Amino acid sequence: MDKKSINDNKIKEFYPPVVAVLGHVDHGKTSLLDAIRKTTIAAREHGGITQKIGASEVEVMHDGNKRKITFIDTPGHQAFSQMRGRGAQAADIGLLVISLVDGVMPQTVESINLLKNSKVPYIVVLTKSDDPKKLPDKVKQQLLKEEVMLENYGGDVPFIEVSAKENINIKELLDLILLVYDLKKEANFYPFTKTGTFMGIVIESKLDQKSGPRATIVVKNGVLKLRDEIYSEKEKGRVRNLISDSGKNLTEASVGQAVEVLGFDEVPSVGSVVSHTPKLIETFAYKDEGPQEEKEVISPFGQEDQNMLSVVLCADTQGSLEAIINSIPEKVNFVMQKTGDIEVSDVLFAKSTGSIVLGFNVKIKPEIAKLAKTEKVLVKSYTIIYEMIDELSDFIQGKLEALQEEILGIAKVLAKFPFDKTFVLGLKVQEGRVAKGDKVRLLRGEEVVGESHIISVRKGKDQTSKVEEGEEGGIILSPVLDFTIGDMLISHS
Repeated sequence: MDKKSINDNKIKEFYPPVVAVLGHVDHGKTSLLDAIRKTTIAAREHGGITQKIGASEVEVMHDGNKRKITFIDTPGHQAFSQMRGRGAQAADIGLLVISLVDGVMPQTVESINLLKNSKVPYIVVLTKSDDPKKLPDKVKQQLLKEEVMLENYGGDVPFIEVSAKENINIKELLDLILLVYDLKKEANFYPFTKTGTFMGIVIESKLDQKSGPRATIVVKNGVLKLRDEIYSEKEKGRVRNLISDSGKNLTEASVGQAVEVLGFDEVPSVGSVVSHTPKLIETFAYKDEGPQEEKEVISPFGQEDQNMLSVVLCADTQGSLEAIINSIPEKVNFVMQKTGDIEVSDVLFAKSTGSIVLGFNVKIKPEIAKLAKTEKVLVKSYTIIYEMIDELSDFIQGKLEALQEEILGIAKVLAKFPFDKTFVLGLKVQEGRVAKGDKVRLLRGEEVVGESHIISVRKGKDQTSKVEEGEEGGIILSPVLDFTIGDMLISHS
């Protein structure tokens, strides 16, 4: 990309700043994003579906103008540092979210380092300002120790106290984001423009069984249009669909927008650069600092090390795969890794290689659970990455029982009855048995509704300990799940 095309900024346009939200888990990032989305002045169409594309766009009034801001939804656990680092690199502004109650935590420090290394301007967002337990002075002193110099405290890092619960200073935060962005834009900190050559960064990607490779791209320069040829670091394709976070089909996307792109030949890596011409990829490609140690790939056949664990890994996105692989214990050998749900072929491949099947944010259909039980293949899925990592570490240390999950029964929900401020699931056991104390997973079609425990079992009006195969009964769950007639219940150890 030549400098003239980048700096051609004669026509004043309000490009949406791209904002990455970083900070410690449980410090209110999700609540903050939810509160921000509620401030948008562009109402969603009735019945519209919000897409999970890894980014969201809001529209606000600022100085008499309608302005847009794009937020990158970056994961919160420390194992996602690579994704968060790339998120900051793809972003124009970072939000460092810190609870005024809990203060600076290990992931806060990690996020501070990521922001400083990326050289992206950032705003400190102090959450839970409505909490009587807040300690603002203590938190600011902690930040000072981490060399985060706040405005009015001898530094130039802007900060704001907010409450997502009470909607305090949410609009003011959005105004502050736009103010910081506009000042940096005027100083030519962001030299990108709509008239230049297209360049974007992949912030999320996955393989969809029906539509093929899908990638969420933040447009950093130029315009991406339908039918454009596109190149990544190893992949290429032609744009056949552009989808917004609200599920709308677009004809083009410009600077600051995040869109899901269909048309790649293969799934591009998270953090990779996309352009119209392959020559620009190397120039703008994100490069990690320092050498990266490659893990030795060991064949699962004839392993001498009995402590080596062979794993078939299935995750919801390419970014999740990368984060898991970079955080997993050394003695884990991934014989296969992919994005998408756990399929029959995955279970059979695991059996042939003496492996287990682990999933992250993916579905285990009843027929897959049944096959795994028949073939004696351990299949387990997680929604929290550090639970997977902790259990794998326990396995490596010889605690196999920590990883085992045995399918005890499969039942179908037939009815719903109110009972003592809760609800009873009326069900029929199709296989195995369902018993008091079991862990359960509720499925609706292919979607996992949630996980719970059985705290009460009845046959008719009588209390019992379990319901056997072919029998009907009623159960009460804690915590209560939003079940409906037709859902499937998987009982497991």
